[in-house]
Formats: sequence, C-alpha cells, structure tokens
Amino acid sequence: MRNVSKATTLESRFPLLVVENNCIISKEGDISVCFQVYLPELFTVASSVYESIHSSWSKAMKTLPDYSIVHKQDWYLKEQYQPDLEGEEHSFLSRSFQRHFNERPFLNHYCYVFITKTTKDRMRMQSNFSSLCKGNLIPKEIKDKEGVRRFIEVVSQFQRIVNDSGHIKMNQLGESDILGSGDQSGLLENYFTLSRQKESTLQDLALGAEELRIGNKRMVLHTLSDTDDLPGSVSESQRYDRLSTDRSDCMLSFASPVGLMLNCDHIYNQFLFIDNSAENLRRFEKSARNMHSLARYSRSNQINKEWIEKYLNEAHSFGSPSIRAHFNVLAWSEDREELRHIKNDVGSALALMECKPRHNTVDAATLFWAGIPGNAGDFPAEESFYTFIEPALCFFTEETNYQSSLSPFGIKLADRLTGKPIHVDISDLPMKKGIITNRNKFILGPSGSGKSFFTNHMVRQYYEQGTHVLLVDTGNSYQGLCELINGKTKGQDGIYFTYTEENPISFNPFFTEDNVFDIEKRESIKTLILTLWKRDDEAPKRSEEVALSNAVSGYIDRIKNTVEVPCFNGFYEYVKGDYKKVLQEKEVREKDFDLANFLNVLEPYYRGGEYDYLLNSEKELDLLNKRFIVFEIDAIKDHKILFPVVTIIIMEVFINKMRRLKGIRKMILIEEAWKAIAKEGMAEYLKYLFKTVRKFFGEAVVVTQEVDDIIHSPIVRESIINNSDCKILLDQRKYANKFDDIQKMLGLTEREKSQILSINQDNDPTRLYKEVWIGLGGTHSAVYATEVSQQEYLAYTTEESEKMEVMNLAHELGGDVEGAIKKISLRRIKGLSKEEN
Repeated sequence: MRNVSKATTLESRFPLLVVENNCIISKEGDISVCFQVYLPELFTVASSVYESIHSSWSKAMKTLPDYSIVHKQDWYLKEQYQPDLEGEEHSFLSRSFQRHFNERPFLNHYCYVFITKTTKDRMRMQSNFSSLCKGNLIPKEIKDKEGVRRFIEVVSQFQRIVNDSGHIKMNQLGESDILGSGDQSGLLENYFTLSRQKESTLQDLALGAEELRIGNKRMVLHTLSDTDDLPGSVSESQRYDRLSTDRSDCMLSFASPVGLMLNCDHIYNQFLFIDNSAENLRRFEKSARNMHSLARYSRSNQINKEWIEKYLNEAHSFGSPSIRAHFNVLAWSEDREELRHIKNDVGSALALMECKPRHNTVDAATLFWAGIPGNAGDFPAEESFYTFIEPALCFFTEETNYQSSLSPFGIKLADRLTGKPIHVDISDLPMKKGIITNRNKFILGPSGSGKSFFTNHMVRQYYEQGTHVLLVDTGNSYQGLCELINGKTKGQDGIYFTYTEENPISFNPFFTEDNVFDIEKRESIKTLILTLWKRDDEAPKRSEEVALSNAVSGYIDRIKNTVEVPCFNGFYEYVKGDYKKVLQEKEVREKDFDLANFLNVLEPYYRGGEYDYLLNSEKELDLLNKRFIVFEIDAIKDHKILFPVVTIIIMEVFINKMRRLKGIRKMILIEEAWKAIAKEGMAEYLKYLFKTVRKFFGEAVVVTQEVDDIIHSPIVRESIINNSDCKILLDQRKYANKFDDIQKMLGLTEREKSQILSINQDNDPTRLYKEVWIGLGGTHSAVYATEVSQQEYLAYTTEESEKMEVMNLAHELGGDVEGAIKKISLRRIKGLSKEEN
C-alpha cells in the first residue's frame, strides 16, 4: 500500500524509549550498552600489534550470547583548529605559532561501540518491517530480567578483554554522554544533526529513495552487504606504500582507506550479528543438499553447493561461529558538486580495499535508521552476508588521529597527516607512567635535516615553561633565539658567550650574587685552578691539593669580610702576599707545595698577562639565576688553554644549578661540542651528568650529525645512548646504507626502524615543514611534523643571509630583535600573498 503521508514527526517514529542505568532501551525491547573507544595513533602500529588487536576483538566477540549485535561506529568530521590566543603566558613566538595554525582544517576521529541484545525474530527482520515504516510504535515489556543481568555481565567481560590488550581502551558512556547535558551535545543529537557542535539544532530529515538529507546536508551511502562485493582475501593490516621503502614497511589497518585516509565528513558503520551458529549451519547443510539434488538442472547450483560446503568445512574444522556482517560508509556535504566528488572518493577508497563499490539507494533510509546508536535491532537482514568473526573483524578500522598529551608540560608539534598542532610531553608524563626512567635525550640528524631547527623549537618552549636552559654550541645555531630573549628581558636573560678578538670570553669564577660559596662552588674553583696549574698527564700531590684548598678557602673568607671586589687578580695577590706568610708560619716545604712555581704558571691569567681577561670579568654576572645561557665555543674548541677553562666553567654553572635550584627544571644541551668536550678530560663529566641529572629534576641532551661518531665513540655509546631514554631522529635517508649499524647501536625495533625511514617520504607540498621521530623507552614512538610560523622561522634560522638580515635590522632598531622579526615576517607574508594573487 502506498504511503500518502508527506511528512511525519521524529517523535512518532523514534525507535528508542529510554536511557536507564546507562543503557539504551528501544521500544522493541532491545538493550544497548554504549562505549567510546580509544584506538592507537596513526602510523605508530606494527603488523604484530594489529594482529594482537584483532585477536582481542575476536576473543571478546566470542563471549557474547546469541542474538547480540556489535555496532562499531567511527565518525570522521572535518574540523578547524581553534588557537588559544587569550593566554597571558603566551610569548611573542608562542602567539605567532597559534596564529599560524588558526582555523587549520583537519579530520577528527571519534569511535564508538554499541553492543545490543535483541531477539531471534528481530535479527531476521527485513527492511519493510523497520520501525521507520511502522505507523505506531508500542513499547514492549522486557520479560527476561535474568537474561538482561547476564548480558550486562557479559558486556563487562567484553570490555575487560579488549582493555587488557593494552592497545585499545573502551570507556562506557553515561546518560549525559548519550542524551547530552547543558554544556555538551549528546550522541543521539549528534547523529541526527551529523555534527558535534553544541549549538547545532535539529533540522528536517528527508529519508527517501531519491535522497538522504538532514537540513542542507545531503548524504551518499555505500555498502558492503554481499559476498560478491568483497575481496578474495583479507588481513588484519596492509602496507601503506607512500610511507614504505624497499627496506621498511609502514602498516595500516585493512579498512584504513575508509577511515582517516578518506578526507571528508563521513561515518563508517561496522555491524556484526551474532546468530545461533548451530542453527545457521543446519540451514546451510539443508541448503547444500537441495543444491546437490538440483545440480543437474543448473551448473550454478553445483557451484553454490561447493561454496556452502567450503563454508561448512571451515566452521566445523576450526570451530568458527557463523555470523553475519555488514559495513557501510555514510558521507555528506552541503555542496552538491562537492558531494559528487565525495561519492567518487568513497568509491575509490573501497576499491583500494579491493571491494566493489556499491552506491546504495534502495535501503539507504533503513540503513541510516539502523545506524542510530542503540537501534541496531532495526537492521534489515537482507543487507548482511554470512561470514566468520575473524575475517569480519578485518573490516574494523584500528587507528585514530594523533592525540595531544593531557600533561600541562610539553612542546607543540604537528600531526604529520593533517598539520594540526599536537601537544606532546616527552619528559614528565612518560616518567610518571614508567615509560622512561630519565629525561635525557639523544638527537641524531644529518646536516640539513632540520636538527637545529627542532632543537631551537624545543628549548624555546622549555624556556617559556620555566626551565633553566644551558646550551653548548659550535655553530651559532641559537644566536637568534638568545638575542630575542635578551632583548625581551632587557638583558636580564639570554646570555650569549662567544669568542672574538674584539670581545673574548671572560668570566669571574669568584663572583656570586648572594655571596654564598657552598661546597660545589668551592670545588669548581679548585678544579678550575688545578686545570690551569697542572698538565693533563700531571697528577697533583696530596699536599698540593691541600695547599690549594686552603688558599681558595682563605681568599673566600677574606672577600666575605671585606668590600673587595672578588676576581682572579685578587686571588693571585692574596696567594702572593697573605697566603705566602701563612705557608711560612706553617713551615710548608717547597717540595710539598712550590709556591713560586704555582705563581709562575698562573701568571698569564693575572693582570698584564696574555690571558688576563679570561678570569677577571668586570661584569658582575652570576649565571645561577640566568635561565637561558649559550656558550658558543666553535672558535676555541681546539685552543689548549681557553677550551679546558671554558668547559670547566660550563660544568660549574650547570652543576651549581643542579644542586641549588631545588624543584626547578634544568636542561643542558650539548650540540656538536660534545666531540671536543669528550677529548679534554670532560668524558667523566658527561658520564656523571647523564647518570645523575635525573635526580635533580634535570635533563641532558646531546645533538650530533655524524653517524661514525656514534658508532665508534665509547663515550657516546656507554654514557649518552644508554642513559637517554628519549631518542630523537630526523631524516636518515643519507644514512640508509649505514642504518643497520645505527639500529643496532640505538637498540631500535623493526617498527621503530620503519617509522624512522618513513620520515619526509610523503610530505604535503602545500606546507613547509620537516618531520622528526621521537622514541620513548623503546615502547612508545611516533613521527611528528616540525612546522612553525614565519616569525619562529626567522628566530631559529641558521641560514647566514637570513640571520644577518634579522640582526642588521635589529641593530637599526636599537637592538630590537622582536621588532626586526615582525617587520621581516610581515614583508614576507605580503610578498607571498602577492604571488598567490
């Protein structure tokens, strides 16, 4: 009979009755439990993990009673990044980063699982018996209360089995999640508006053969509901060629083409129907006998009989339960032209799975209706096909987009697929979770891979979050950032030490702002003077160590009780005068402590000597409370006199921070300078540093670009790599032939190797960025994009011409580096706009 009604209300057709005890109860008596599912991040999962996830789903499915339905619903919604521009703590570069990503489009993923208990009759229902077609829906009474209790217990087991896999997390949704609350929309409201926005309002629904429409959103539906549409074989995962190489494989789930790889608004529905398997098999046995008896009338009967027997043999041989399955992709757009493109894209995505794309218009309305959360019992049985649990689960999508860390501390990187900013904590949260046991980092990347760029980006954000950062560099990589901080703090921070003939490096080891000389400070002064006095191969005698210790203590006591400005000159004069008298009174013999030799060796550092500037700085600068310090040692790394002194000063500065700054985060980052430091008696310091810095809320970072240095240096291998739980690698294509050695040295797994070799393999040409791999503790790793704003680029750049452009303009502006960056970036942005137009 033709339905003459043009329209009806949603209330009159609405199939759900109530949400009670966090369960959805339909008017037909079906009970559904709802879960939000958290999947592993894209491009981070190996084939073995996909197998483990598949196995967990399979074990969980087998616990469900007959006439249960598992409905997995994945939402993929186009959203725009909303920056936080109101925070007062944002710096100039932080705000520029947020503005750079303002309204950046990305595909967001939300995953749900609805487990429904229905009846045998409902499981066999055809599309013309859907609640959508009924005149009046009269609620039915649930009589089997004990069955409901058992079902809830089984669903809890289902959740526990999946969560125990360690790769997936299922959280049960409550009433407010399903129905909504004052500050958020509910799941049902989202489905009927195809939106997750709070302000969305319900609009007219047009559910017909001609079109599916909600308001202005027109939908297309593609289904996999027939075995003829399916591929010849399926698997838990498949190779993603665009990020794979001849030496590595990047794996995604088999259904990934209709997941995050399909860049449009869509919902991917996966239905598994748990029938009575024994009854199904009896029906197939009977059907096979009928086919056999009719085989001489038609060859197709004989073929069908063979297929049925294969299915029966599989079921009986392996004890596989017979189930039904259905999969569909519901995509939509407000623009008709775009919808045509989306229709083609969905078809292409299904074709990548070797499925036959079928645009469904016949049952589209009833399939949309059955997709309502908790209404899987309304599913039309003729749209499903018989299979087993294992192959059906291969059609589940098993990955989600990159997720930001919940930790308040971290750095901003970007999703490598969409470019959405991601907050990543590679220090605190991994420590709390036991993923890593120290915060130390080892960074490896060849020249031009973006290594210095990444480290600039990292240390800038660490500094802005209160970290004391000390950098040892050999190439002026951090000059721009340091000058910017210096200008912003009006010279109170951003201290840059470098050696030039006109302005050589100078220190005052005896100066402290608070006039406190603790044991660490005293020991560092003694070590410094001992280095100046004795050669590397000349060990001091015990009597000489005692005499030197007494001299340092005597001079410190003197400057504490006088107004004398402390410096090395003062110490030298003290030893030459007052301390000489002390030695004479004690009758210290020359062979125990040769004072004349001591003064003669130290004379070049005294007033009028060749290096008198080195330890007599007139700047009253105590580095303890300076939060951003750069030592640029390229010009002196081969100097036999200056380099040992500078390295001891660096050691003293950081150890002083470690010991005295309680509860404050510290970081020491040593660029290529570690090679020079390792040669000059600093090897023991590096070992000590990497082993103990974690106890003082600190982290040591070493950056290098030479593979051979890693492979052949025992210092790096034993001290740095073994004590760095966070490893950061950039583009390794230059080292492709040596990568097996790197993999062995760093202890990388095959999964980590595949991730590293995928770096920069499939970059978006419309965005300017380079990728970086971050591995934590050998268990957690991912590839991120280092994408920054024009202003950040100018602050970090190591290109000489660009750096000089910034510095020259800053000089014209009276040292205003921030102002120079603003002017140059504005000029460049305007230039890009003209080119685009």
